[in-house]
Amino acid sequence: MPGTNLTKIEAEERKNVIGKVAYTIEVELSESGDTFPSRTVIDFKAKAGASTFVDLIAPEVLSIKLNGQDLGTDCYRDSRIELSNLAANNRLEVVANCAYMHTGEGAHRFTDPADGLTYVYTQFEVPDARRVFACFEQPDLKATYQFSVTVPESWTVLSNMDTPSPQALKMERAGDSQRHRFDFPETPLISTYITALVAGPYHSVKSVLTSIDGRTIPLGVYCRQSLAKYLDADFVLEQTVAGFRFYESRYARPYPFTKYDQIFVPEYNAGAMENAGCITFRDEYIFRTKPSGAQLEQLTNTILHELAHMWFGDLVTMKWWDDLWLNESFAEFMSYWCMAEGTRFSDAWTGFTMRKVWGVNCDQLPTTHPIVAPISDLADVEVNFDGITYSKGACVLRQLVAYVGEGNFLAALRSYFASHEYSNATLADFLGELENASGRSLKQWSQVWLLEAGITQLESRIDRDKDGQVTSFQIVQSLPQEGTSLRPHATTVGAYDFDANGKLVLARRASVDVQGEVTTVPGLVGTKHDVYVLNDQDLAYAKIRFDADSWEVIRTRVGDFADSLPRAVIMCAAWDMVRDGDLSASKYLEMALGALKHETNSSVLNGILRHIQGALAYYAAEPDSAHRLLAPALFALAQKAEPASDRQRQLVRAFLHIAGAKEASEIKGWYEEGKVLEGVSVDTDLRWDMVFALAANGLANADTIRKMAESDDTITGRENAFLARATVPGRENKAQWAQRVLDDTTLTNGQIDALTAGIARSLWLQPADAADIIEPYFAALNDIWSTRTMHMAESLVGGLYPLAVQSREGFDLVERTERWLAENPDADKALRRLVLEELDGARRSKRARTGK
Repeated sequence: MPGTNLTKIEAEERKNVIGKVAYTIEVELSESGDTFPSRTVIDFKAKAGASTFVDLIAPEVLSIKLNGQDLGTDCYRDSRIELSNLAANNRLEVVANCAYMHTGEGAHRFTDPADGLTYVYTQFEVPDARRVFACFEQPDLKATYQFSVTVPESWTVLSNMDTPSPQALKMERAGDSQRHRFDFPETPLISTYITALVAGPYHSVKSVLTSIDGRTIPLGVYCRQSLAKYLDADFVLEQTVAGFRFYESRYARPYPFTKYDQIFVPEYNAGAMENAGCITFRDEYIFRTKPSGAQLEQLTNTILHELAHMWFGDLVTMKWWDDLWLNESFAEFMSYWCMAEGTRFSDAWTGFTMRKVWGVNCDQLPTTHPIVAPISDLADVEVNFDGITYSKGACVLRQLVAYVGEGNFLAALRSYFASHEYSNATLADFLGELENASGRSLKQWSQVWLLEAGITQLESRIDRDKDGQVTSFQIVQSLPQEGTSLRPHATTVGAYDFDANGKLVLARRASVDVQGEVTTVPGLVGTKHDVYVLNDQDLAYAKIRFDADSWEVIRTRVGDFADSLPRAVIMCAAWDMVRDGDLSASKYLEMALGALKHETNSSVLNGILRHIQGALAYYAAEPDSAHRLLAPALFALAQKAEPASDRQRQLVRAFLHIAGAKEASEIKGWYEEGKVLEGVSVDTDLRWDMVFALAANGLANADTIRKMAESDDTITGRENAFLARATVPGRENKAQWAQRVLDDTTLTNGQIDALTAGIARSLWLQPADAADIIEPYFAALNDIWSTRTMHMAESLVGGLYPLAVQSREGFDLVERTERWLAENPDADKALRRLVLEELDGARRSKRARTGK
């Protein structure tokens, strides 16, 4: 975006000028108005005589003073305050009116329709602290912060430090509302992007724990008042305490801050954010209905992911955003490790198998990048919060632990924290500690795993004699894409046999260190088993293919594996084959239905159901015939499921999602009667699922949607109403909502997400409805990128791309997207990257549907 970017070179130059920094920040937050007063005092050391700049995004700057001299406001240009002739010791004072946001960036303000109460929270990663106070917005200029926040009397305020007792302010005029000021203690040295302010009449649940150094750490869980009845604070605290115990023992280092608050906030863009001691979560994690096991596992992962950051990310922080991967990958890896060994979710690595698909998919895009991605500016950072940074990185760290040894890994971590606490570090620092602890060189390992993009493929090849005994077992590694080298993999091969009950059970397992193109597995020579499953423990990060004999059994009997993990590994490999065009969507659906008959792991069940929906919408050559197979089969599975079970509810919701005209008439009866199947609770969320299904098939009119919205006058209900209205079929309706999304800048982030989901929801059923949205979409792309904030632009570029219509009704999105890229060679590189990624999806869809 013009004026808001920052290059790595600029950051390095500024770092060379600026020394010690301390902020004193005063803000005044309220329930009304478009802006809020912000006063920032920055005390900083600098090279005498040098020049630099301070970052600020504000609609109005009132005054700027440097070392007592009034600079006027002309030095504020293009979101920067230019400073020259600096002294060795400087004081900058900036007074501005900053803007409340509705995009989930900066200071986001929200009024709850359920009760009229207003809340404010900040979200600063990557570069949005400058929307609230003037600052040096880069991670390696760590500083102390002393916040003073004035708010209405009924509000509380949370920040990185313990919340102080508020001071009542003198009312200037009769009739003024009473206001309170919260003067927070000074923080330790932290980066701008992990500072936070959260204000409003939040409901709270409090507890404490004892750190390993004997300190009492206050714990708080907060949410909007209207969600208090749904908040399961006991669950959140259970996982939090488990995380503290696990991390403090593994790191041999106490929690580095004074308290730990977790706040669930509305209209949130991410899953959560690791603000030091003040974690913010999307409040969709507060479940209005009984959550599935998959939902609880994902919430636990998020809780533990953010807690892991308190040490790796907050205590020790990357110097620049090119090490973002290490920050996020580490937290992702540690959270699953903690879940598996420190919580009730002992089979968490099975759920991780489904999460890993995100990284595998991203790594096969034309825009794939090394884990250590070159980050030249802020625009590069924003589009790198992807599956490579998170799930591939976590897989690679899992391989790294196997390579250096768990004990050496933890010893290196402890030394790393001790050497760089409250400071910044680089990947080289981290790898240096690992080499010192393990005595192993990581140069070659780093080259192939961290500095090269892409993914390799592992395939098992087996020769048998006439009696079926294995005479040769090889794992062949190949390179399905350019720019990738053969990599070492620590993996396993599981040998499975059918038992007396027809279940495939583990007979033996071979551990294998894959090296080079061909690796032999001598431990399996001379064996004879029904099925051999490569990577059955899911240790390797690779595309997986199976030997022909095992595949013949697997593709029809995958549901008969007694253990969920090999089922997950096999189904993820099958999904990858669909995306590559190596397995038809119809064959995949048959496999998936077989797996679903026996699946007991909630996260795997959830993942397979998502992939089923994707196969139907994007890859089926004949969607109508695929749907005729899938819809009744899903409902039959739901009928056979245990009443009131997690499994039953997930199957019913999946059925509603793919329901066509034939099913919609029955769903209309369910909606009117409030009944589905025995044990299925027809609560508000399920009624909305029914409305979406009815709307997609033209059976929910405006009055139906309005009445449903009136019965659920919450932010969720209002966003669901948007989604339902945009789901209604018809070229005119789709075009109308698409144009509103493109033109209406007052829409919140949540409303845009709902509308784009609604527009896309029914296109696989009625692809002709996309006729009048494709050209306006491509015509608007450059304008979207130049006028919207980064997150909103990303949401629009991806959300409005009508992938479901590729190769249907004569639509050729591949051709149209390639033409836009050819006509816009000078478009912003981050925008072109996002469009290229959409193009990859269209090409895969076209190949699956047409074979071309």
